[in-house]
Amino acid sequence: MTSRREPRLADAAEIAAEQGLTPARITSLYTERAENADGVPFPEVTGMRGRARLWDHAEVTEWFAHRAPARLQQHTPPSRDPEELLNAADASRFLGYKNRNQVTTFMRDHPGYFPDPDVVEELGTDENPYRRQMWRVQTLLDWMATRPGRGRRAGVDRGSSLPDVPVDGDPDELLGATQAAALLGYKTAGSFTSSLSQGNLPLLKTPDALAENAGRQNGRRRWTRRRILEQASQRKSKK
Repeated sequence: MTSRREPRLADAAEIAAEQGLTPARITSLYTERAENADGVPFPEVTGMRGRARLWDHAEVTEWFAHRAPARLQQHTPPSRDPEELLNAADASRFLGYKNRNQVTTFMRDHPGYFPDPDVVEELGTDENPYRRQMWRVQTLLDWMATRPGRGRRAGVDRGSSLPDVPVDGDPDELLGATQAAALLGYKTAGSFTSSLSQGNLPLLKTPDALAENAGRQNGRRRWTRRRILEQASQRKSKK
């Protein structure tokens, strides 16, 4: 039996620093959660550290991510070349976040919510390898226009048109999120990635490969048709 990973806990001061708010504001979001916007209350306290309340860091980050703060809604990114590549810290600043690690937090705690990097560079040494993820400015602008929550712009839906994907193709062919969404019966690629991030597609949790040397698709997740169809069969049997 697989043991469940203990959640990372954070207090009001840590959450405030990440979100560009004050600890008092975090406390008020919690104490006034019954009146929170959209009728979705601020996450419940998970524990205590002395007299300090502790929250599940991933739950709080997701709450903020899906309810884009006013500063991000009003933020106008600086004019830059759409093809310019930005690392995670620069991407966070470009999007208007005060926390330079916000994009890294999205990628770590909420797979599927933020776009996959356009370029992934393998750096370091054999003993100490590390990866640098980079996004094109246009990718970030597209995400700002379509992200979940209040910041979503009416009439924009990147994943609304899915291709026709044959079920009888090469079972070992690697397919991307859009093709996987079509085979699984989702209406949009966004619905697929959201379901994947929520753990509803366990057979696809780990991709079979990452696209390489494919322009804007570089570094994006790929799964074999065989595994996608196995997941589709599993979903169908549970309905």
